[in-house]
Amino acid sequence: MNEPDELTPRAVHESQSEMSEIVLPNDANPLGALLGGRLMHWIDMAGAMAAHRHSRSYVVTASVDHINFLVPVHVGSWVVLRSSVNRVFRSSMEVGVKVWVENYIQGTRLHVASAHLTFVAVDGKGGRLPVAAVIPETEEQRRRYEDAGRRRQIWHAETERRQKSKRQ
Repeated sequence: MNEPDELTPRAVHESQSEMSEIVLPNDANPLGALLGGRLMHWIDMAGAMAAHRHSRSYVVTASVDHINFLVPVHVGSWVVLRSSVNRVFRSSMEVGVKVWVENYIQGTRLHVASAHLTFVAVDGKGGRLPVAAVIPETEEQRRRYEDAGRRRQIWHAETERRQKSKRQ
């Protein structure tokens, strides 16, 4: 796991992952709509797939940005989740996950939700591991890379603000 040659930078496409789920009655609330918690679980799993692929190591979820549920998803629907690493920060990675509900009969897709998650690469004992840099290849990937840097700056500023307020 994580040999020195594995720290050679890798392109975003090497981490891209896709998973699909059918919404079953056990995944739904009494109105027949997908439970938000179930969707969050799937988002976490899809994000972890991209983080594992990129880091080639175990990963743990460190944080999840806000999630907006844009459209309801009903029992019997096909949910498609796509993920990829947006940016790497030493041992942590920001992963973007986008979710659609697909009507395979009509051939249509609706955007359901998006989220940014931070994963940390760890060894078998939970110790942090360095992660290879990610190389954005397209304009969209470069935008997501830059956006991830801005989100990290905001996170650091907010963490510092909270620590100062605790000391006062």
